[in-house]
Amino acid sequence: MKPKPVRPTTDPAELSMNTQPSELVRPIDARDAKHPVQQMKQNSMVILAVYVVLILFGLGTGYILSHKSTSGAAMVVTTGTAGNPAKVAGVQDASKFTNCPVGTLDKGGIDGEGTHHLTRPGGPSQTAYLISSIIDLDQYVGLKVKVCGATLQALKAPWLMDVERLEVQ
Repeated sequence: MKPKPVRPTTDPAELSMNTQPSELVRPIDARDAKHPVQQMKQNSMVILAVYVVLILFGLGTGYILSHKSTSGAAMVVTTGTAGNPAKVAGVQDASKFTNCPVGTLDKGGIDGEGTHHLTRPGGPSQTAYLISSIIDLDQYVGLKVKVCGATLQALKAPWLMDVERLEVQ
């Protein structure tokens, strides 16, 4: 016959000098608590499942963003040459630009800022210094052009612009 488990007590009236320490604490039953190794395995599985879910969400987000259309940023194919440049180059949608100065395109920047500059009426204070990563500005040197793009922060140039669209006037 199995011994009956002892119920722990803190009542001073129930405690006596004859009470053994083993009688104050109930024995641990193997069914009450999981083995530490089993508990660690279970925790590891939960952590692993969380990482797998996070990786799957990351892959799904990357897939969705990579297949998202880029409206308004379609490029015009420029097939011009140095002697006969295309009339329009760069981003097709001109409505997204707010800064579109017109002037004569010349080679050279100012103190290392810009590769070209746009000479405009009003003197040197109205000169816009230009760079472009999508348009070969050398094809348009000496021509009257309208340039559109984003204004960049400059140290020396009064106005530094990254040209994203160019139209021959």
